[in-house]
Amino acid sequence: MKKILVLGAGLVCKPGVEYLLKVGFTVTVASRTVEKAEKIVHGHENGMALHLLVEEKETLESLVRKNDIIVSLLPWIHHLKVAQACLKFNKPMATTSYVSDDMRRLDADVRRKNLLFLNEIGIDPGVDHMSAMRIIDAVHAKGGKIRHFYSFCGGLPAPENNDNPFGYKFSWSPRGVVLASRNPARFLENGRVVQVRGEDLFLNKRLETVDPLGEFEVYPNRDSIPYKEIYGLGDARTVMRGTYRNVGWCDTFKKMIDLGLVDESPVSYAGGTSYRKMMADLIGCGENDDVVTLAASKIGLTRDHFVVQNLEWLGLFSSDRLPEAESRLDILSARLLEKLKYRDGEKDMLILRHRFEVENRDSTRKTMTSTLIDYGIPHGDSSMARTVSLPLAVAVTLMAENRIDLTGVQIPIKKEIYDPVLKGIEKLGIRMVEETS
Repeated sequence: MKKILVLGAGLVCKPGVEYLLKVGFTVTVASRTVEKAEKIVHGHENGMALHLLVEEKETLESLVRKNDIIVSLLPWIHHLKVAQACLKFNKPMATTSYVSDDMRRLDADVRRKNLLFLNEIGIDPGVDHMSAMRIIDAVHAKGGKIRHFYSFCGGLPAPENNDNPFGYKFSWSPRGVVLASRNPARFLENGRVVQVRGEDLFLNKRLETVDPLGEFEVYPNRDSIPYKEIYGLGDARTVMRGTYRNVGWCDTFKKMIDLGLVDESPVSYAGGTSYRKMMADLIGCGENDDVVTLAASKIGLTRDHFVVQNLEWLGLFSSDRLPEAESRLDILSARLLEKLKYRDGEKDMLILRHRFEVENRDSTRKTMTSTLIDYGIPHGDSSMARTVSLPLAVAVTLMAENRIDLTGVQIPIKKEIYDPVLKGIEKLGIRMVEETS
């Protein structure tokens, strides 16, 4: 039986590893924090947990050499180290991360060695690609054209557990969420390229209704323009990918950015410094002044505006002591994680929705949607963990069984990948519902 090496034991790792163990593979989970890996493989004779610092090249290469397929669930900045080891020892590889330029440059070498490096095989990216391509290919096969394409995704608290003013709780890295708030974006809408600066990301929100859940905010997700070519949408006048959040998120985060809270510049606060003192310094007043009112004025709001109340609820004007951190971004991330976390037994929710405006071969028009609404399991796996790691695990199983006849650096946009993976995760309860009107 094939031996699978999983690098990283973070929040989304467990369901995918358990799937691979139940299939019968020998799975080694290697992590900086070995206790996390031990919890994941506990009770499985075919599972092993090891300590690994990915910076230790010789140890990493030894593990890669001893296994058949390498899965990297490490932060994306480490994928290249893993990929280079995989090339050295002729091992296929899978990740859930976006393909970096460095990874893409390995494509020719990967093909020469007849290997597959499968990336973007999670939920977003991942299931979004696969479920979109299933419809796009079907429309094109019937001679139709897709004129407008929208794809939105977001991980949120389940409605019954949405009990804080941010409408959000963390099921993955808070720093990653905060950093994403500064990403510039670009998309095509009605034939016009729309470019959004990072600092203006949340000024470009729109409202989207998802039945039966209600209304959500959507803001653009990175650069959507390449997907016109990646997805084969040559006839499309609109190509936009976006992120779902509950109403109020965009206004609140925009003002936190304006205040300078999402800043990676190094800072050094004396021991015992309070959040209130940090905020006073940011707006140029004294700690004993009316910091809340002055902060509201600085960002063009009144003292009773809901955004200011959200910042107060977060404790940014409190006498609580700052955590040890290297930047205000890290301070904000730590505070958000402290206040916006799931309590035991609470559920998260994952929403993924595509909308296609289709022109049929006979020039008639129709709207097609493909929607996933998935919930976490109380006292069990989160929806985010399931929807990220189970598509990965199904794809790794296909790779182990030599059922994907592709080489090179790939993402799951080809039928030989998306068809069996989507069928596999449907058996696990992750199902897109397709409708036409």
